[in-house]
Amino acid sequence: MTHIAVIGGSDAGISAALRARELDPEVEVTVIVADAYPNYSICGIPYYFTGEVAPWQSLAHRTHADLEATGMQLRLNTLATSIDVPGRRLTVRDQAGVESTIAYDELVVGTGALPSHAGIAGLDRLGPEDGVHVIHSMGDTFALDRHLTERNPASAIIIGAGYVGLEMAEAFAARGMQVTQLQRGPEVLSTLDPELAGLVRTELEEHGVDVHTGTLVAGVEKTSAGLVVTGTRNGQPVTHTADLVLAVVGVRPNTALLEAAGATLGAGRAVVVDEQMRTGLPHVFAAGDGIITHHRLLGTTYLPLGTTSHKQGRVAGENAIGGRARFTGSVGTQVVKVFDLVAARTGLRDQDAAVAGYSPATVQSAADDHKRYYPGAQPITFRITGDTSTGRLLGAQLVGRLGTETAKRVDTFATALHAGLTVAEVSDLDLSYTPPLGSPWDAVQVATQAWTRSLPALLGAPA
Repeated sequence: MTHIAVIGGSDAGISAALRARELDPEVEVTVIVADAYPNYSICGIPYYFTGEVAPWQSLAHRTHADLEATGMQLRLNTLATSIDVPGRRLTVRDQAGVESTIAYDELVVGTGALPSHAGIAGLDRLGPEDGVHVIHSMGDTFALDRHLTERNPASAIIIGAGYVGLEMAEAFAARGMQVTQLQRGPEVLSTLDPELAGLVRTELEEHGVDVHTGTLVAGVEKTSAGLVVTGTRNGQPVTHTADLVLAVVGVRPNTALLEAAGATLGAGRAVVVDEQMRTGLPHVFAAGDGIITHHRLLGTTYLPLGTTSHKQGRVAGENAIGGRARFTGSVGTQVVKVFDLVAARTGLRDQDAAVAGYSPATVQSAADDHKRYYPGAQPITFRITGDTSTGRLLGAQLVGRLGTETAKRVDTFATALHAGLTVAEVSDLDLSYTPPLGSPWDAVQVATQAWTRSLPALLGAPA
């Protein structure tokens, strides 16, 4: 009987295990999980801290019992320490420190990513007991929850203003804390152009978050006055003090296990895989935040996303039992809710597209989410990027109020990108319409038509 070992109990690993068992109920699947919390939604953690999700057990996509009911075996609190590729054996260490080996026919590695310290002094030695936190696992969640419950901090500094940083700013503000957010770049949410990211910053400030962009954090120190964050802002020294520090400055692929086994590293020092999630090591597949991303517009890059991990894991699980599934590529679709605003993006921005060899131009416009005569219409602001040589759609950025279906509209662009449509061809899509929800030309199409109208001017010809 075939035995598949899966390392990792998050999105990629569990997706691989589920797919293998779905396609072949006879296959044996053992999942090695480093902690006691398989298949938990790390993306949902900020909403646990806002109080919108409770209890914490609700964050489980599936319970322990649900997973075992599918026929997979879970080895919890077990760390994979080495892979014997020729011998097809995995060495693991349990919670008591006892080592053992697991034989496998096929191996799927989904070890994910680790929090980055981004060269900030102090993050390597200060931890939850000092009031310095990351938010990357359920263990991190419990540590932060204990701090909030037992110490009742009045203020927090968040280092980083990406997706999780913005969600946690809302969570801390919901608890009545004074929040200071420090961002290295010129605007929050660096995956958006500053013209739209500025709208997000305004939303944060209107809800009491003290935002400091252009701030390069150098270090974090624990003092009698509290936690002190030092750095420079626009070249000038700055200091901020708070009761709690949360560092969300990105992630780095967790590749140590596969690298030691002989896997090749590529973009972002992530493990190189092909479209079938094969690592090049015999009988070893990999998926999730530890591997490169095949991007439909960029080629090979590193873009860790939960949605991508689920897809890659499914492909790896199918191929581990002899399938020929392919990961057909990402277009980098992302969305975030920041208080009462929703920001979304997909595809490439102007500068990314130029580096990739396109001839891009970006046009900003706005369109109402539904017919204005029906009460409650709200504008959505768009930035559409297209190739001036071919007319191909390259990317879209959207910001709208909560309730404007901004998330679903970015999905329309993501679908168009996946299909390789031109900007003009978006107008051919048969999109739904009723006055309370849309318009005969949906806001998506109004935005792409604005790009097409601007094309002569973009090319330097008379409009």
